[in-house]
Amino acid sequence: MLFRNCAGGVVFFEEKVLLLKNEKDEWVLPKGVIRNGNLSRDVAINRVMEEAGVDATIISTVGETCYEFFSLTRQKPVCNQIIWYLMRAVDTNCRLNKELEFKEVGFFNIDEALEKITYPQDHSLVYLAYEQYKDLVGAEMMV
Repeated sequence: MLFRNCAGGVVFFEEKVLLLKNEKDEWVLPKGVIRNGNLSRDVAINRVMEEAGVDATIISTVGETCYEFFSLTRQKPVCNQIIWYLMRAVDTNCRLNKELEFKEVGFFNIDEALEKITYPQDHSLVYLAYEQYKDLVGAEMMV
C-alpha cells in the first residue's frame, strides 16, 4: 500500500464554507499531497488557492482524516492521511480550476454544504470545524 501525507483546508467566509465538485461529481474540500519537504500548512494554503482560487489564512488545525482507495493508475491501494486546517477566506471570490478537473466551486451556507458533502467523514469534519470557527471568530461575525 502507498501511504501519502496530505493537507487541506476547511475554509469559511462568515456563515459559508468552501466546497468543490470533482470529476466524479463528489463534493469535497480542497487538499493535496505534501511533497518535497513542504510544510503541511503551506500545502493547505496553496491547494485552496490552486483548486478554488481562494485567498485564505489559517486560524488553527481542526483534525485529521484518513481514507483508502485503489489507484487504477498505480495498480495498488493508496492511503491518504490528511491534516486539516481551519481557514478563513478574505472574500467569497472563487476561480474554478478546470485543469484539475473540478466542475464547480463555491461557498455554501452551512446547512446546504452539509447536505452536499459526499463523504461522511468530511461531513463530520465540516460540522466540527464550523463549531470551532464560531467559537474563534463568532463575535467578529456578529459585528
